[in-house]
Amino acid sequence: MAADPAERSLWPLWEVFVRSSRGLSHVHAGSLHAPDASMALRNARDLYTRRNEGTSIWVVPAAEIAASDPDSKGGYFESAQGKAYRHATYYTQSEGVPHL
Repeated sequence: MAADPAERSLWPLWEVFVRSSRGLSHVHAGSLHAPDASMALRNARDLYTRRNEGTSIWVVPAAEIAASDPDSKGGYFESAQGKAYRHATYYTQSEGVPHL
């Protein structure tokens, strides 16, 4: 374990996701620095589930996460309004096609 804080900052950043109980989704709990996935899991357990509130933990290297740009939210998340073809009711049933 690196005692020098400068050395610790060289460790990669990990994003931590915790699932509080079975059937629920994992939720982002925070971030931490660790040298590898195993240590990131152990540190995440100690930091984010101290009161036995978790059933599962995911750690993901922050560098591996791809995210959309919040500034381009309008075009990226536009509604389906005007895009009727996305719904089954848009299409007509073909005559003579069995099992459709």
